[in-house]
Amino acid sequence: MKRFKINEKETGEAAEMEPMSDEVFDKELQSLMEEEKKGKKKKKRLHKKWSKKRKIITIGAAAIGVFFVAFKVMAGGGSMAVPVTVSPLAKGEVVEMLSVSGPVQGTDSVEVVSNLHAEILELPVKEGDRVEKGQILAVLDDKDAKKEVDIAQNAYDLALSTYQDKQLEAENGYAKAKQDYETAKANYDRTLALFQGGSASQVELETASNAMNDAQREMSSYTLKDGRPVANESYSLQIEKEAFELEQKKEALNNTKVTSPIAGTVVRVNCKVGRFADKTDDDKPMFIINNLDVLEMKINVSEYSIGKVAIGQPVEISADILNGETARGEVTAISPTGEEKGNGSTERVIPTTIRIIDQNTSLIAGITAKAKIELQKAEDVWVVPISAVIQQPDGSTAIACVKDKTVTFIPVKTGVESDIQAEIIPDEEGALTEGMQVIDAPSSMLTEGMEVTVASPVQ
Repeated sequence: MKRFKINEKETGEAAEMEPMSDEVFDKELQSLMEEEKKGKKKKKRLHKKWSKKRKIITIGAAAIGVFFVAFKVMAGGGSMAVPVTVSPLAKGEVVEMLSVSGPVQGTDSVEVVSNLHAEILELPVKEGDRVEKGQILAVLDDKDAKKEVDIAQNAYDLALSTYQDKQLEAENGYAKAKQDYETAKANYDRTLALFQGGSASQVELETASNAMNDAQREMSSYTLKDGRPVANESYSLQIEKEAFELEQKKEALNNTKVTSPIAGTVVRVNCKVGRFADKTDDDKPMFIINNLDVLEMKINVSEYSIGKVAIGQPVEISADILNGETARGEVTAISPTGEEKGNGSTERVIPTTIRIIDQNTSLIAGITAKAKIELQKAEDVWVVPISAVIQQPDGSTAIACVKDKTVTFIPVKTGVESDIQAEIIPDEEGALTEGMQVIDAPSSMLTEGMEVTVASPVQ
């Protein structure tokens, strides 16, 4: 059987057919197959949705093989099996991951500010210092604050003294009014008895009655609380007002010692000795304190993926600072509401928190890290490359296997998927066996029963 090699001329003349031996022909075929495979290895695999993964994959190597087969048949009337690459079927593990990036930060962060217009006298801490709750971060000039406390104290003392005076007046006045009423009532009762006996006139009785009523009105003008007279409410309100002002001034005096509200690490100092506490660099807080004992990540998960994310899922965390190593994490919180993604996108995102479990790493707060959330995991299942699963004309999915040098299709369903692998479940029990030859990337030109040859994998 004669075979020919097509030689194209640079002059634009018609190509010539150069005779080829079987050995040369087979070498040309193998060379093209290897070049095609090497080219594929260099391509970066792109993450696609399952609908895209199911598209029929046409492999260039298979097309080249078919071209050579057709050429050999046309050239000599013979036939040749289509070359395919296969992998032995085996059980393994498939993990579906969701990759999201976000900042690393402490689990607790506070901004320390001061509204006192007071000069900073001392700064006993610097960035990177570990501080305890209540530890002094800055000392401010307290001269003005002390004067304000003295003024407020005097105002309070005056209000209290006034109240006490008015209270004493109320008690004495009420006691006199009560005594006057009792005397007037006794006089009225005596005059009434005389009037009834004909010994007192009507005018005398009315005079005694008016005196008693006047005394009763005077006694009723006093406010009683639990049966005791009290000063006018305005005096007690004034005491409350002055007491509040005094507490405010005392608090301001206490605040001349700026302290840390939490235990943590000083990550930012935006103030300097000699400047005023309420006039910091770019109006930033005086200090930022982070609890770096436990780090976490704040990420935004797409509304299209959040349905698969759950609290407690394990997370693998990577960052440039880890130099190729990873840290373990866990999903600890998922916001009950979504928010705009931004940049004009209509997509919504859901804030999610990841607690970093491995704390003895080189991770630091303030950097960006990549989190891979383990959404689903299948163990001890049949696993094939994503490209091995094809969609048939009727919409079902299958894998193509080589049995007795011919193609056979086995209907399967898919389970958990990663970026490169998929769990497969046969429609018929027992249809899959360990070690069976699964075609890595079946061409659409393959048909049931077609003769194929297994090509050697490229090293």
